[in-house]
Amino acid sequence: MSNQTLGFSDALYGYIQENVLRESDVLRRLREETARHPESEMQIAPEQGQLMAILAKLIGARRALEIGVFTGYSSIAVACALPPDGRIVACDVSEEYTSVAQRYWRDAGIAHKIDLRIGPAIETLDALLEEGAAASFDMAFIDADKVSYDAYYERSLELVRVGGVILLDNMLRGGRVVEPASDDEGTRAIDALNRKLKTDERVDTAMVPIADGVMMALRR
Repeated sequence: MSNQTLGFSDALYGYIQENVLRESDVLRRLREETARHPESEMQIAPEQGQLMAILAKLIGARRALEIGVFTGYSSIAVACALPPDGRIVACDVSEEYTSVAQRYWRDAGIAHKIDLRIGPAIETLDALLEEGAAASFDMAFIDADKVSYDAYYERSLELVRVGGVILLDNMLRGGRVVEPASDDEGTRAIDALNRKLKTDERVDTAMVPIADGVMMALRR
């Protein structure tokens, strides 16, 4: 028994991957290719993708928003959980990184579900709001530049419906949120957002200590 979240040893994490993780062949191949990428640490954990897919199904998601695509693991996990007419608006600034994602979207048979928008995410989100998309999304996943997280969160609150979920990745920053360095602007921004979320009455929140910390915010 434990009244505190367990720290995972390599053996225990291996146990989870062997006995708990369900991962399609496409996701496994993408994860293995991304592990060789110079920015491989940007890849979400596979068990995190599994959690996101379950959440999408639990809330009956049909429309999702992704802020930060990288090589596409999270978008595939969620897209496969959406119904046939489900759609994801995926925001990223890198054509290079998302070219890998597009390959695997095709392999997974879900490319038709994803509307990839290359450009600064703030501009994409503002454009969606101008198009009248407020409260039209069921869930949002934020995993992009940390300094802009608060701005992404505020716009996602407008775009996600009541009862929808916003997921924010890397909310523990490898433990650095405990005492952010003065020159670590990204971690200081995440620390400030964590403190803001604690008292934000527009949402119900829960921190899931999976991977680098996933904050769930349910819009009231």
